[in-house]
Amino acid sequence: MSLLGPVEVRSLAERLNIRPTKKLGQNFVIDGGTVRRIVRLSGVAPHDVAIEVGPGLGSLTLALLPEVAEVVAVEIDPVLAQQLPLTVAERAPEVAGRLTVVHADALKVGPAELGTEPTALVANLPYNVSVPVVLHLLEVLPSLRRGLVMVQSEVADRLAAAPGSRIYGVPSVKAAWYADVRRAGPVGRNVFWPAPNVDSGLVSLVRREPPVTTATREEVFAAIDAAFAQRRKTLRAALASWAGTAAAAEKALLGAGIDPSARGEQLRVEDFARIAEQRAPAAAHQPGQTGRRPR
Repeated sequence: MSLLGPVEVRSLAERLNIRPTKKLGQNFVIDGGTVRRIVRLSGVAPHDVAIEVGPGLGSLTLALLPEVAEVVAVEIDPVLAQQLPLTVAERAPEVAGRLTVVHADALKVGPAELGTEPTALVANLPYNVSVPVVLHLLEVLPSLRRGLVMVQSEVADRLAAAPGSRIYGVPSVKAAWYADVRRAGPVGRNVFWPAPNVDSGLVSLVRREPPVTTATREEVFAAIDAAFAQRRKTLRAALASWAGTAAAAEKALLGAGIDPSARGEQLRVEDFARIAEQRAPAAAHQPGQTGRRPR
């Protein structure tokens, strides 16, 4: 297996006239040890179908292909999407048949666009869309059983934060609906080209069943969004618009066994599920409470 190093990455980018853009969150990995570490920590096995979002020039793809049955690489950049199969065929011809490239926006793909049902998410995610991509894929791909993603260090902290933490928020609670989430280690800046001005971190996700509740995921996520939209307020005040009135919010909270003077960062996803169950039916028709699909 011939992985991409600093010289190969820069040479390939120059040949393709690729200039990494902040808009697409492009920071290419140039360190073979880092991509091997990601694959190892992901826990993928020979039977797995891995989905990789933002494969770029193929650094992680080349390390991943020998370890799984198939890699489905979702790339939004048309030049990179066209080049990736050529790079793999040149540097790893023995596993080139395991690669499928999907030229698409990862926030819009599902099983139909992918043509398969991936079992593992392994990716160096574009920083600017990392949380929406993780939540979207966990939602639309129930076949995903595990994941190992590299994201901005601050985002990794938020995704893995526990209730009561200062950085616990919407990403933490929504990710916990789908999976057990934990930090899996730091990544320095010098393994990328160009080097970002922030550190990165690895996040491990292991699928779990969502909380047992009569509320839908959309209803639970609406309660989460409302609670953290005004996170400095008590839940009685923060959920007033969501419930219809502050009194209705208090009633829902008491019905769920939650102190109305508590704040959102103190609650687990199971607590939000109980709150959503208590919402008065009429509140669902309050102005401003419909139309936006939660993420």
